[in-house]
Amino acid sequence: MTYKINPDLSTVDWAYVCELFSKVDWRKREEAEIAAAFGRSSWTLFIYKEEQLIAFGRTVDDGRYYAVLADIIVDPDFQGNGLGKYLVNALNEKLGDNYHFVNLTAAPGKGDFYKSLGWKKQSTCFIWPQGPKQLRQHTEPEEEAGN
Repeated sequence: MTYKINPDLSTVDWAYVCELFSKVDWRKREEAEIAAAFGRSSWTLFIYKEEQLIAFGRTVDDGRYYAVLADIIVDPDFQGNGLGKYLVNALNEKLGDNYHFVNLTAAPGKGDFYKSLGWKKQSTCFIWPQGPKQLRQHTEPEEEAGN
């Protein structure tokens, strides 16, 4: 395996990155947009098996108070081999202890994975849903009036 932290992003196959987003059933990404997003990230990490990209992730932060781990993706053909754990731990380590809050949004059904790494579910986090799928997958059912 080859691990590349903050590589020259012009060497990344962004079309294949978009394919991996599709492969894990995440919302469609556009090559130029995701390349630009990674370009604005503080830390990026790409994992290759030989020349094949099999996992990646990034961080977004303000330098002091808030940081977010984003786009933690492991090709389903390579899941279960510790790559997700490595991505999360390596990116979190790069952030260090400089932040008041380090957050991430878990993919539906992946909460136990993050809990196994020591992450805690935040009781005060909210989302502005960007559509019905996000509303369904990332929010709790509304309480009935009066409760």
